[in-house]
Amino acid sequence: MEGDFSQRMGFVPMKPDVQLDDININLKTALWNVLLTKYLNGYAPKVGSMYRQINGSNRQFFATNFYANFEKLPVDIMPKDWAKFVAALRQRFFDAMPWHRIYSLIEFVIEEGGDRYRPILVSSFNSALEREGSGFRIVDNYVVPITSPEEMSAVEDAFSNATAYQGISEHLSAAVRMLSDKQNPDYRNSIKESISAVECLARHLTGDPSAVLGQALKVLEKKHHLHPALNKAFSSLYGYTNDANGIRHSLMDDGTALTSADARWMLISCSAFINFAIDSTKE
Repeated sequence: MEGDFSQRMGFVPMKPDVQLDDININLKTALWNVLLTKYLNGYAPKVGSMYRQINGSNRQFFATNFYANFEKLPVDIMPKDWAKFVAALRQRFFDAMPWHRIYSLIEFVIEEGGDRYRPILVSSFNSALEREGSGFRIVDNYVVPITSPEEMSAVEDAFSNATAYQGISEHLSAAVRMLSDKQNPDYRNSIKESISAVECLARHLTGDPSAVLGQALKVLEKKHHLHPALNKAFSSLYGYTNDANGIRHSLMDDGTALTSADARWMLISCSAFINFAIDSTKE
């Protein structure tokens, strides 16, 4: 049976409202618990030390980097004791950080975690984000406005599939990074990077350094028996990006207001095409 007693009786919503420009206390607590249990509690003191000092510990670099590069604070005011550092971070997290800085902190911790901690951090943070109704998920180590598992899978698969094709992952990563900037998102250039990822694949598929999506479709149709209906669908994407009223034309007009939805749609659509095209060439 779905939900606990309070939810089934209608006293508490079955699902929280999607949070796009705020973080409520339940979501904040869930994110803190992941940060604490999956990363901060992994602290280990200097070998042979009886005290929980930061200096010499496995979290010295993280703590110093947090003060110097994330908070932009003098490192000489940083607590020397790990427990006091965590307590200060907790107070800042719950009482002082705006919602967008919490997401920035998550990205910072994922980066600092390295290969050892990154997979469990991404998985655990995404579970908390989904469970508590956040309008964001972590893709390519960035917090982005994507909530659908299918959309996330399309983008993540594109990164995985593109490893054998130089340049595609770089364009996709740039598109995600520009879309995910909470304070200064660059939707225009995010869209450009998504389109560039497709055009990069087109050059690989055709062997033509100047090829665009339309030429890649011809190769897929001829060599890999692209279904006419799929050809038409992807041709529509090509037309949308290139005709006089399409996004490519709009990008040249700085007066055109582009939105997160525009950039997200283009990232997902281009990722889906990359997946399809690469999978088709394997058959």
